[in-house]
Amino acid sequence: MRKSIFTVSAVLGLLAVTTSFSSTDVVEGPKVRSEVSDKKVVKTYPVRYGLLSKSGTKILSGSGFDLGGFVAKNTVTGEEYFSDRYHDRALPQFSEEDLPEGTYEFSGIQGQGGWVGYGTIVATVSDENLDADGYITIYVPITWEE
Repeated sequence: MRKSIFTVSAVLGLLAVTTSFSSTDVVEGPKVRSEVSDKKVVKTYPVRYGLLSKSGTKILSGSGFDLGGFVAKNTVTGEEYFSDRYHDRALPQFSEEDLPEGTYEFSGIQGQGGWVGYGTIVATVSDENLDADGYITIYVPITWEE
């Protein structure tokens, strides 16, 4: 008899403890809230490319350039982003995907003819450099041409 009373009491005690927790108590723990608050939202920006001639003229339209495209390399992560017209020599060109906020080295990729060399420019992609057209416009310098 004592054994049956003990068994029934143990089962009832276990049942009371088990049903006292609701599923919302487990989901709403502080760990879940801290994980959500730790996530950082990264802004991205569309980039438009042009050229800066040796005389200092900004070139944002035209075709016939010995240009294989443009590349942006993040100075912190080393990630590279390419223009969407990698084999097209017309300007302007645009980033294949929007670039995350940060500092980048922007350069031109020499075309197949090898008639023009391009330099590198370091610029920051952020709200402060967004132009009136809604782009971060980068002018990569021409360093030499034949």
